[in-house]
Amino acid sequence: MNPLVSIITPCYNGEKFIARLMESILAQSYDAIEFILVNDGSTDATQEIAERYVARFAQRGYRFVRLEQENRGLGAAIDAGLKVFTGEFLCWADADDFYAPQSVEKRVEVLRRREDVVCVTSDAYVVREGALDVPIGKVSDGVPHNDDPQQMEHLLRSDSIFCAGCHMLRARAFVEANHGRDIYPHPNGQNWQMLLPIYSRYPRVYLDESLYYYVKSDSNMTATACSKEDHLQRIDGHMDIITNTLARLQLPPEKMECYLQIVRVAQAKKRFSIAYTFRDADLARQQLRILKSYRSCDWKLRVKYLLLRLGR
Repeated sequence: MNPLVSIITPCYNGEKFIARLMESILAQSYDAIEFILVNDGSTDATQEIAERYVARFAQRGYRFVRLEQENRGLGAAIDAGLKVFTGEFLCWADADDFYAPQSVEKRVEVLRRREDVVCVTSDAYVVREGALDVPIGKVSDGVPHNDDPQQMEHLLRSDSIFCAGCHMLRARAFVEANHGRDIYPHPNGQNWQMLLPIYSRYPRVYLDESLYYYVKSDSNMTATACSKEDHLQRIDGHMDIITNTLARLQLPPEKMECYLQIVRVAQAKKRFSIAYTFRDADLARQQLRILKSYRSCDWKLRVKYLLLRLGR
């Protein structure tokens, strides 16, 4: 008997891609999977498409749980799935991405071989809609610390693999680290809430193999915002998620302040980058002041600000 793996997926208006994810789960080489699909208030044919797969999941020997709720966002949808999963190992995937055939099996092998490991993270191919068999990169590109087992501070700096379907957790450890089955139900994210509790307590093992496909498209659920205000709102949302998730971990005050400082510096650098892109000198100056207060303002940022003031 293989240990059960639970995969939780939130989905809002996913009629164009949810079948692709379910096909990839049905094609897994591993034989003990529980798939929990949380329909987050979809107004399209998402639910009807899911119902067409009930018999196929049963034939495959997989448990298929379908939940429905009013539209509350990704974090709330994952939170609903956390209430009902029963697996020994836990994964979560975005509805518009998909798994490689041996994805679940290879992660389980790591966790079964090493009882001391509670989290394994793989690489993933980045592909575009319409050319799914032609990778344009990997999610590890530009992420230099993958082999470091201590990922907490890397994640707070947004310097850690963040893609949802890359991770598998030992469920018992997640529940213990998170003080239960509740996460902060923010509408715009779930990865911070899932990973920070684990990384704050445990090392991570990196599996240097692309076992997931991250699909970039206009309909991507985590598509990059295009206006300055949208970018800034997204950063504010991340800050809200991180601070609330850290507060739930009941950290010592000095550790909490250390982590919050890392986040403030990282977010100020992101806002400065947005200010530079949109030629907003006032916003750039505000972020430089924040970075100076934390002694994190290097000469490159000063030069960029000078060029911005000169209109270049």
